Amino acid sequence: MPPKVKITKMDIIETALELVRQSGEAAINARSVASALGCSTQPVFSNFATIEELKSAVLSAAYERYRGFLEREVASGKYPQYKAFGMAYVRFAKEERELFKLLFMCDRNGEELIPTTDFEESVEIIMNSNGVSKEKAERMHFEVWVWVHGIATMLATSFLELDYELISKMVTDVYMGIRARHLSEEN
Repeated sequence: MPPKVKITKMDIIETALELVRQSGEAAINARSVASALGCSTQPVFSNFATIEELKSAVLSAAYERYRGFLEREVASGKYPQYKAFGMAYVRFAKEERELFKLLFMCDRNGEELIPTTDFEESVEIIMNSNGVSKEKAERMHFEVWVWVHGIATMLATSFLELDYELISKMVTDVYMGIRARHLSEEN
């Protein structure tokens, strides 16, 4: 008798991630994942105690995909690092709409927002390039991020279609305006 094919935890996460990419977060349930894997629900529940545990793993995998967008945009050298982060955020929203929604368009009411690595890196970049305090850099980044999130949300929901060249110019305009206002407050 041939050995049974073992379905790994990573197989389940990748399959669930692909289901989210195709159909959104609501597609994650034991039956849909098992069906996509061509198995019963037993391997799903052997690897994850609950569907919430699987969803958490998918969230982590989606964030890693997002980090890949950040790294590739920075590595391209097309933009300074801070701007590359913003452009990667927008590109992720446009190219991975459902993963963007999963990560950045969900109800966070009542949750403590824990700064992500890219948030902390962004604050450091602003501090170092503008000679401002951490508090000022956090405020500047938050203002830019809220604006970039608006553009990204419009792209992720197909509300608006913009090309990357125009978005790049707009990001520069917004950053320079916010920067000028904050630096004038320093003087």
